[in-house]
Amino acid sequence: YPFRVIEGMAIAAFAVGAEACLFFIRAEYPLAIRRVREAIRLCADRGVLGGLRIEIAESAGAFVCGEETAMIAAIEGRRGVPRARPPYPSRAGLWGQPTLVNNVETLATVPWIVARGAGAFRAVGTPRSPGTKTFALAGKILRGGLIEVPMGMPIRRIVEEIGGGVQGGKRLKAVQIGGPSGGCIPERLVDLPVDYESLTGAGAMMGSGGMVVLDETDCMVDVACYFMDFTRRESCGTCGPCRVGTRRMHEILAGLCAGTANAGDIELLEELAGVVKDGSLCGLGRTAPNPVLSTLRYFRSEYEDHLRGKCTARRCKALIAYTITEKCIGCTRCAQRCPATAIEARPYERHVIDQTHCIRCGNCRQVCPSEAVDIVDRADVPAEAPRA
Repeated sequence: YPFRVIEGMAIAAFAVGAEACLFFIRAEYPLAIRRVREAIRLCADRGVLGGLRIEIAESAGAFVCGEETAMIAAIEGRRGVPRARPPYPSRAGLWGQPTLVNNVETLATVPWIVARGAGAFRAVGTPRSPGTKTFALAGKILRGGLIEVPMGMPIRRIVEEIGGGVQGGKRLKAVQIGGPSGGCIPERLVDLPVDYESLTGAGAMMGSGGMVVLDETDCMVDVACYFMDFTRRESCGTCGPCRVGTRRMHEILAGLCAGTANAGDIELLEELAGVVKDGSLCGLGRTAPNPVLSTLRYFRSEYEDHLRGKCTARRCKALIAYTITEKCIGCTRCAQRCPATAIEARPYERHVIDQTHCIRCGNCRQVCPSEAVDIVDRADVPAEAPRA
């Protein structure tokens, strides 16, 4: 609803004496750009903006441009990287002029507060985190989407009542909150209220409002590796702790998932996370270790299992193997669906998987009508299964 943001922006401009406003929108979101542009045109045609100028700056889409000084650099046509502060944008921002930077969620709240008062706004939420918060609910959830909830609502209520619970009757394992740099809250803590203080204390953060539901089939080491890979690629490279640290952390996580990690890697990973968190220039680097630190805090046993070559969630392909049990009825469906020809079709006989060719895609398990395909630790299976 762009009009609400425009109204909040106009109020903010009046409050600080600004003469011009800018929407900074990723170019990958053309629908948002079209809608905001049309909303600005309608407001201008009806004369509700007075002399206030509102324009759109299309972003190249770098994640780091969510940091205010990097965003300002991108608008000015320079490489979108953060700079050291002070001076802060409020003193020397866009084109060297005092600049107020806020996100659209904050600006959209301003008209409501002005119309109804701060007391009405604080009537919802918690004393230290008033109002509501928008989340993108996703993952292993029955009903995903964009939701708005009062601050202080327990995570469990969001997952079960709004999201409809975990898909497929699986057990809830964790909820990753705060976007790519958020932390993972384990199932035993999902009665935690959603507010700034509680999430920070649990090792997560409000962040961009992402909320990803994870079930028992998710490997927490793999989850941490996925998010670290994202922040590694999105790092602007300006400061060493983030540029080198995130890459090295990803290498260790990838090694754990691949079964090539060495003794001491978990402690090294923890040490690197602290260095990156404390030494990075901007919020991207300072929050990048959150998925790692929170999973180490709550799921350290999974890291230790990976160091021993085992993935308890049976998610990391390098650490698992598919085997066919005596339940096999010899229907040949697994052989027909195997893209690596690792299973020889032998009608009415128990089939065998050649581990030297198996790519662990899981097709055999999905199509087996008798549930004869099991997932086991790779170390428990010989390199090449004998032919019957």
